[in-house]
Amino acid sequence: MTEFSHLDKNGMVKMVDVTNKATSVRKAQASATIMMSEETIRMIDQDSVPKGNVLTTAKIAGIQAAKSTSNLIPLCHPVRITHADIRFQIELSSIVITADVSARDTTGIEMEALTAVSVAALTIYDMCKAVDKSMTIENIRLIKKTGGKSDFGSKYRPVTGILVLSDRISGGIGKDKSGEILKTGFTKSGCQVSRFEIIPDDPEKLVSTVKEWCEAGIELIITSGGTGLSPRDITVQTLEPLFDKRLPGIESALHRYGQENTRRAMLSRLAAGTMSSTIVICLPGSSGAARDAIQVLIPAVFHAFDMIHGKSHEE
Repeated sequence: MTEFSHLDKNGMVKMVDVTNKATSVRKAQASATIMMSEETIRMIDQDSVPKGNVLTTAKIAGIQAAKSTSNLIPLCHPVRITHADIRFQIELSSIVITADVSARDTTGIEMEALTAVSVAALTIYDMCKAVDKSMTIENIRLIKKTGGKSDFGSKYRPVTGILVLSDRISGGIGKDKSGEILKTGFTKSGCQVSRFEIIPDDPEKLVSTVKEWCEAGIELIITSGGTGLSPRDITVQTLEPLFDKRLPGIESALHRYGQENTRRAMLSRLAAGTMSSTIVICLPGSSGAARDAIQVLIPAVFHAFDMIHGKSHEE
């Protein structure tokens, strides 16, 4: 059973931490219906309701409500709304209210859309209650939402290998953290992490291990470490010449996200490319870089395997 994200381990309510989630364009559409008499519909259509223009007031109220959602719903995050619109479809004895809301943020916008149609419906009710006691508000629902991880429809999960490069850790000095973070993250996403190894910063060992994994059918290889500026940081310059194709979009996404969290990310080198049908992604060896990679790569990178297998972008 899926656990409630708004409850802590003691059953107390909490606000979900979205600090490390990647920003994306979020959109949501919601609707509500307010039932009323045909005479009330006629009065609204003719702008003869005593309180004034009903639909204009309801539209303004709905847009304002979308922008104020986090003040009304206790655990809802404030989001940077970039667009909100309310539409009305007048039927014989009802008005269907539709809200479209957009934002560029780290969390979904569906609560804003649902709040918008709810308050718009309540505003219509308030303005017409003196002339119609029979009104009911019904069918408040989310129609669609886009922009989150659920948008990535690929069900495919590649066989994955995690390769940590560190002279110290491979020599028994220090403990691996980044590799375990990556292993846990990709396992939770549904990937079979069939290879996990810690090796020294040695070019020959790196090449032989990666080639062996490719030949063994490992589809996604994530390396951690050896991307810095020290003489022993050899990962990028060792693997780049072996790539059939570079994947600069992955590199750019990882760099951009990393620099949002720490300015020192600019000092790390990243590399991503294909070796035959295997995707190889070279990450810095820090725990933060591993956590960043999980946020950026999962689940978007899985769609790459659909393309490798010949599927279209829409499939």
